[in-house]
Amino acid sequence: MIIGFDAKRAFNNKTGLGNYSRMVISRYAMEHRENTCILYTPSIDEELEGYFKGIANVSSRRPMGLSRCFKSLWREYGMSRRVHDDEVDIFHGLSHELPYGLGREVRKVVTMHDLVAWRFPHYFKKIDAHIHQRKQRHACRVADIVVAISEQTKRDLIDIMHVPEEKIRVIYQSCDDIFWYPIEQYDLDQTRKKYELPNNYLVCVGTVEERKNQLSVVRAMQQVPEDISLVIVGRLRGSYGSMVLDEIERLKLRKRVIVIDDADFDDFPYLYALSRGAVYMSLFEGFGIPIVEALCCGVPVLTSNCSSMPEAGGDAAIYADPTNVDEIARQMTLLATDENLRADLLAKGPAQRDKFAPARITADFHSLYTSLVQDLDDKE
Repeated sequence: MIIGFDAKRAFNNKTGLGNYSRMVISRYAMEHRENTCILYTPSIDEELEGYFKGIANVSSRRPMGLSRCFKSLWREYGMSRRVHDDEVDIFHGLSHELPYGLGREVRKVVTMHDLVAWRFPHYFKKIDAHIHQRKQRHACRVADIVVAISEQTKRDLIDIMHVPEEKIRVIYQSCDDIFWYPIEQYDLDQTRKKYELPNNYLVCVGTVEERKNQLSVVRAMQQVPEDISLVIVGRLRGSYGSMVLDEIERLKLRKRVIVIDDADFDDFPYLYALSRGAVYMSLFEGFGIPIVEALCCGVPVLTSNCSSMPEAGGDAAIYADPTNVDEIARQMTLLATDENLRADLLAKGPAQRDKFAPARITADFHSLYTSLVQDLDDKE
């Protein structure tokens, strides 16, 4: 079986969709070496160029000749010609998109992470929202199977885009492999020194932007006991990032709220593990990866009571209305100070975490790919 992947994110995004793409491709390739994996990408970031090196059944394709001057067009249109030349059986778009021109002889799968561009178009520039919607509409129309990363995304696909339910498969996503490795005390000590971390803190991981709602978490800190700090880990984005920094100053919380906007990704497991708990009060998510990251690192979680967050947290998390600062503050205080609650959440964490184990997700994808190829053989 020859499987093609849209690998733009895998080779160019260091977080988010990039982590998802790298996890799916590398895990599948290593566990199913009998199959060939071909990665199609318009460009490769030099820091990620060697990521798949050493996996014998993985190769990559980039635009050649004049196509190198029109990389976006190559990804949308020209890529299909290479896919056909490579006699690919299945092509998997890992991030909302499929190229135009893939024929019926190629089985098509697309992963839809969320429909934020439809639900909250105001989070985007008008032209960007339009482009996202157009690409997602096309991908869902031509795909044989649409993979939703949560039941929330599945509901949105049915309700907003009217994708037939029988065309959708829910396959949860996992987090990067580094969160599944054992955590050593030496690494914890080095991380605490590197970032000058306080002794008693809650951690809030995610790009600092309106949808992630860090402003409400900062405001809640006014009601949290003074011996508890907050560490925000994430890139500051636009005016919202500036608003968060200004609010920290306005509320005189600079000594208790630390913002780390340039943390090394390899340090994330230790930033979680050193904390009293993780706080993730996003207004909407297709899934909520930081919740699973925290569970993997053995820390309890407070997250939003809406969207997909309860799917990710299960009974190993506590919840709050992300629009209610008082409720967030109460739950943050409990998360940091109530030892009985913490013990209960920590006991439930491993079972919830294991629902998103990479091996389980890889097995689900293998079953999906195999069934698609078998269906094609049956029709021939």
